Amino acid sequence: MIDYNKINLENTINSGQVFLWKKYDGLWYGVNGQDILEINKYGKIKSYQNYRLDFLRKRDNMKKIIQSISKDKIIKNAIKKYLGLRVLRQDPFQCFISFIASSNSNIQKIRNSLENLSIKLGEKIEFDKKEFFLFPDSKTIANSTLEEIKNCGLGYRSKFVINAAKMIESGIIDFDYLKKCDYYEAKKNILQVPGIGNKVADCILLFSLEKFDAFPLDRWMFRILQKYYSEKFNTKTKSITDKQYTLLHEKIIDYFGPYAGYAQQFLFKMERENYQKNWL
Repeated sequence: MIDYNKINLENTINSGQVFLWKKYDGLWYGVNGQDILEINKYGKIKSYQNYRLDFLRKRDNMKKIIQSISKDKIIKNAIKKYLGLRVLRQDPFQCFISFIASSNSNIQKIRNSLENLSIKLGEKIEFDKKEFFLFPDSKTIANSTLEEIKNCGLGYRSKFVINAAKMIESGIIDFDYLKKCDYYEAKKNILQVPGIGNKVADCILLFSLEKFDAFPLDRWMFRILQKYYSEKFNTKTKSITDKQYTLLHEKIIDYFGPYAGYAQQFLFKMERENYQKNWL
């Protein structure tokens, strides 16, 4: 009997979706924009701001999602092994900046730079007798100097981070609108932002903007598809151009269906653990 409502917090937090999370005495604490969340092993959430939010997407119909993406023995094995892995519903601005910061980097460096950004520009608060820094809002980052952002360890991405925040402040990028429109319109908007390419856009769309038909494709995901689905998706090329990315995405959606983003997470988690995380 499959427990479709199971939540595996360890696998979910450690799946490359979020970066500003730490475990204390069996409880997970994480920065989610202007809030701090505490989550216990049962998935019960306590919010610093007392927000009521479905961060773990408990209201998603996981039976429908899992049955929809269970197309072959590869994905079925990944689901069986990592049942309880969830796509999170993140604060859009923090997710937006986090994945701009993730470009050509690794998880530890991303985490360090985002922690520095929060310490330098975010509000210091106390929650559960612990000290935290909220993630800086778009206005704060937009008004920061290039030197301030560079000092957080963001390097060449610093100008992209400031510019992205300015595009939020000016209304060029509107998260509420992006949540409501379809994947293709939302992605076209996100790709306007300098420093955002196909993969980063798809991460933002999947993890914070309700687009389950986003399927982030970086070099590792591409290798996974080459390994398991080479004939099905014709992944014999060594690199992906924008056109190839779009065509491959269409084939993936045709195969895995409207919840393909969940398939991506299960496949990514499986292969990352197979390699004992050495390739991230």
